[in-house]
Amino acid sequence: MSEGSGLTDIVVLASGSGTNFEAIARAIDGGEVPARIVGLITDNPKAFALERAKRLGIPSRVIRASDYDDRPSYDAAVLDALQEAKADLVVLAGYMKLVGPAIVEAFRGRIMNIHPALLPSFPGEHGVRDALRHGVKVSGVTVHFVDEGLDSGPIIVQEAVKVEEGDDENTLHERIHQAEYRAYPLAIRLFAEGKLEVEGRVVRISVD
Repeated sequence: MSEGSGLTDIVVLASGSGTNFEAIARAIDGGEVPARIVGLITDNPKAFALERAKRLGIPSRVIRASDYDDRPSYDAAVLDALQEAKADLVVLAGYMKLVGPAIVEAFRGRIMNIHPALLPSFPGEHGVRDALRHGVKVSGVTVHFVDEGLDSGPIIVQEAVKVEEGDDENTLHERIHQAEYRAYPLAIRLFAEGKLEVEGRVVRISVD
């Protein structure tokens, strides 16, 4: 937490467009979340998230895996950047890599990810497609803490999204995106307000 401000300092990891990154930044600017984004890190120098960061006045940094000899070296560079930024919370927003074990250990209970399905169903890269192919009537979005597995960490918040007749991957994904823009700021606000407690696989939310 930034000294004297009472705010949670966030570093966002992103690989692509960065729509969730911007939604979080707007929620913070609107006073919904007692936090500030102190940096964006991307592994993709062409990520549009970099343009969003520039427009929002948020410092950004590109750390490409191809610039390092192996994955542990890349992870070490990302970890160094997170620690240098004094991140209280690491937020994954379309970060297309599994977080390395050294980063998970250093920030255990302080790394969040968002997934476009109701976990533990349909983990992985194609959550929306897999849910549709399975014929579910309700899908949704999950914000969870990150552990060493794939979309397997303790669940913080979820929001259901009804699957409509005639939905394809694009139409369902668009409605799920709208739910993401609500769910992620909520989860971050709960963290920033100290209302989350992890007990094994269960995240308990304290109520005022």
